[in-house]
Amino acid sequence: MALPGSQHAVQRLVDENYVVLYRYAYRLSGSAADAEDLTQEAFCKAQLHLGQLRDSARAKSWLFCILRNVYLHKVRAEKNRHCVSLADINDLPERPPGPLPQVDPERLQQALNELPESFRTPVILYYFEDFSYRDIAEQMDLPLGTVMSRLARAKAHLRNRLVEPAAAVVADGRRRANHGL
Repeated sequence: MALPGSQHAVQRLVDENYVVLYRYAYRLSGSAADAEDLTQEAFCKAQLHLGQLRDSARAKSWLFCILRNVYLHKVRAEKNRHCVSLADINDLPERPPGPLPQVDPERLQQALNELPESFRTPVILYYFEDFSYRDIAEQMDLPLGTVMSRLARAKAHLRNRLVEPAAAVVADGRRRANHGL
């Protein structure tokens, strides 16, 4: 049973953080239904452990940590991981000349889903949720250099998956045929 006043505190947490938490859950899971379930479960766990939140200014980070743990528990329970080896990615590829092409959100989500969770989470937190390197390192309990390295490798993977097919122009300016004709 909830303590008096905690219902109001939980409602305030939901009102202030639902959208960003759902967006994070969606990026992690790749599914709207799973994102709704993860978000709801994270708020339920937050309500149960509201006494552990010592600094209300850190509520967003605390909720993201809870949601990530809920997601990891779900992944482990299903034992159905899609992993892409990032061992072959050494350096970032050169940037294509000019602005980057627009990326279809579905292709982006598919490329994110291919990343192992340990690479996907920093990308989502940094690029979609505006977390700092330090905040990500703290949340994931990793050294700052590891976070930076994982971001660089994940970004290289995403760039190879998303930019390469769209930027089919070789260095001498001729278009490359990528349809096999």
